[in-house]
Amino acid sequence: MTDIMFAWSALGGDPALLSRVSTVVRPGPLEARLPVRGLARACVGACALAAAELAARRAGLDEVPAVRVDDAAVAAAFHSERHLLIDGRAPVTFAPLSRFWRTADGWVRTHANYPHHRARLLEALGVSQGPEGSEDPEAVAAVAAALAERSSAEAEETVCAAGGLAVALRTPKEWAAHAQAVEVARRPLVERERIGAGHARVLPPPAGSPLLPAAGLRVLDLTRVLAGPVATRTLALLGADVLRLDAPRLPELPDQHADTGFGKRSATLDLATDRRTFEELLAAADVVVTGYRPGALDRFGLSPEALAERRPGLVVAQLSAWGAYGPWRGRRGFDSLVQAASGIAVLEGSAERPGALPAQALDHGTGYLLAAAVLRALTEQSREGGGRLVRLALARTAQWLTEEIDPGEPGGPAHAACGDPGSRLAETDSAIGRLRYALPPVSFAGGPADWARPATPWGSDAPRWA
Repeated sequence: MTDIMFAWSALGGDPALLSRVSTVVRPGPLEARLPVRGLARACVGACALAAAELAARRAGLDEVPAVRVDDAAVAAAFHSERHLLIDGRAPVTFAPLSRFWRTADGWVRTHANYPHHRARLLEALGVSQGPEGSEDPEAVAAVAAALAERSSAEAEETVCAAGGLAVALRTPKEWAAHAQAVEVARRPLVERERIGAGHARVLPPPAGSPLLPAAGLRVLDLTRVLAGPVATRTLALLGADVLRLDAPRLPELPDQHADTGFGKRSATLDLATDRRTFEELLAAADVVVTGYRPGALDRFGLSPEALAERRPGLVVAQLSAWGAYGPWRGRRGFDSLVQAASGIAVLEGSAERPGALPAQALDHGTGYLLAAAVLRALTEQSREGGGRLVRLALARTAQWLTEEIDPGEPGGPAHAACGDPGSRLAETDSAIGRLRYALPPVSFAGGPADWARPATPWGSDAPRWA
């Protein structure tokens, strides 16, 4: 319980409520050298407890419902993108140019799943781009040759300067000495502060059954990839009306969108040309969740302070890869890149090659923590009023995993597998096709067991509240 205690304390939760949490321990899932299972349990458990706490508050219950954390459910959810099938087809997770490459003095990790990131990587390295979407062996060979001539540090700087994504492989000691890591280490796991004014939030009892702590709340979802969408997918599970907004010129990867789009609606909106629609949405929003680089949305008036000024009592949740501070605050990043930079890839690898966690645990774990932070902010508002700002960073979650979670967490190949995850999978028809998906791991007595609706095609909904 020490790990969930740490997470719950970081969220500002009442330690007495931890007695409501029980864990179903199963050997096998999320095996790794690092205590990934402990991180996953703690993040999901803290999120479920925050949901149960808010549900009890809204329903006027004398006791917070019991929370159950099942290792099998947690492991299935942390592999949700791998379990997804669309009409029987497995999704594509990483593009050929998203991988580790040898450099003149070590390794570098690139991320080029999105077309614009792929184009910037190739441009930075002076490699011909070829037809859009093509990944022929010649392009892969050309990138390998270009990177082999550079040092890891040079490759990182060259690609990042061109707006691409590349990170030099670092040992834990090398990362600890880096200026960004020093700034990350100074911050709490969950940054929480009060912003702006506002009366105590009156949350009526949620109608119907099961208990839906976020019922009636409106969430603007301005996130991409995994961690942010996992958080908003969880809020949708708990009853929130979640509207995801994307720029029309930046379509999401279809498989990724299908996995993280359960319970939500998806619309496109150009903030540069249609501010009126956004302001109408904001005027009725309860929560805004952003997952872009710190400061990237400020030019649209979307800084936390500007949002809180226009919508008093708003909860603003921000997620980034490296944190809203330090020399890398403006850099793009993904789970795989944070693993490479922070020493995780070295710890999980071998002398011959860098490794990786058994799941994108930084993304999934941070996503559940972000949802928990929003739920706790809503509970606090119902007592104290005021707006709230919560911030999380994948790099800070990585530090928690490598330095602060109990290293005695059971793991390693000595344990038997926990069995077929089939009991934690479900199927449904959707406008995208027949979907097989992982059921949500957030579980408390009387709470929902599944999303009310499947994912919709990207950008297929109108930019308005239900």
